[in-house]
Amino acid sequence: MIVKNDIESEAQLSKKIFDMLKTISFGTITIIVQDGKIIQLEKNEKIRLK
Repeated sequence: MIVKNDIESEAQLSKKIFDMLKTISFGTITIIVQDGKIIQLEKNEKIRLK
């Protein structure tokens, strides 16, 4: 059963992930999952020197 708070949380989480994707040029975004729930997002950005 999905309750309203779960849907709002999923929308906020999706927005946060997309915002992170918009601000990274090179690197990784890691999603940490525990007990089937996302508990942490990590952004590791690389800076390319030319």
